[in-house]
Amino acid sequence: MTGPAATGIGTAGRVDLVGAGPGDPELITLKAVRLLEQAEVVVYDRLVNPALLHHCRPNCAQIYVGKRKHCHSLPQARICELLVLLGRQGKRVVRLKGGDPFIFGRGGEEIDALNAAGIPCALVPGITAATGCAAATGIPLTHRDHAQAVTFVTAHRRDGKLALDWALLCRPNHTTVIYMGLSCLGEIAVGLIGHGLPSATPVAVIANGTTVRQQEVIGTLADIAWRVEQQPLPSPALLIVGDVVAARGQLTLPGSESGRALEMSSAVSNAAPVRPLSSRVG
Repeated sequence: MTGPAATGIGTAGRVDLVGAGPGDPELITLKAVRLLEQAEVVVYDRLVNPALLHHCRPNCAQIYVGKRKHCHSLPQARICELLVLLGRQGKRVVRLKGGDPFIFGRGGEEIDALNAAGIPCALVPGITAATGCAAATGIPLTHRDHAQAVTFVTAHRRDGKLALDWALLCRPNHTTVIYMGLSCLGEIAVGLIGHGLPSATPVAVIANGTTVRQQEVIGTLADIAWRVEQQPLPSPALLIVGDVVAARGQLTLPGSESGRALEMSSAVSNAAPVRPLSSRVG
């Protein structure tokens, strides 16, 4: 990357990493909106609701750097270089990222790059997909009667195998939320059962959470892969595993359809006969 001296670039600007929330454009902080209104450049991801860009002023440059599985408009290293370059050009930059930048958002790498280059930067947290989707579906991630702990993990692979701490995820009275797990849903279900979770453990798979396009499939570890095969969901989707999924029927959400939460909870207890687990879903 060309340095300031060679390009005649002046005083360093500023880069704010801003959480855009889980999809609903109203689930963003007031501080995030203020920074968008002041920004000269916005660098944004695929999962950012386009409605949020309406907060930008007319002359704000908008740069898309979204990623899809096996299709990155710009590799992560180049995104970091871009942020540094814009900062060195003296720009006031908002790096707008879906959910929360520090929860599986690679915000740490971008902050490291900016710090190493001496570019002033800060982070504005956002509502991550786990809490957003849980609220939108009426699933309490923790519950006095069902779960006293919750763990967020991502279904990444190492040497071709899922790099998950199975013992941690199979603890009793515990909720597990798995990001980016749709494509290996069957493998995850088999692994959790194999490491001790009952096959009847409730599971929710949620796509486009908090938006008007939200879709949900509810089942158990025994049949969730089959259920998603019957009702395919778009990626990315979030997995919530634990007894709290069944507890959703105990909540009445403002504006929810009458009996909807109870009906979805009943889908767990009245699940179809166990189908053969599949490791190829998504």
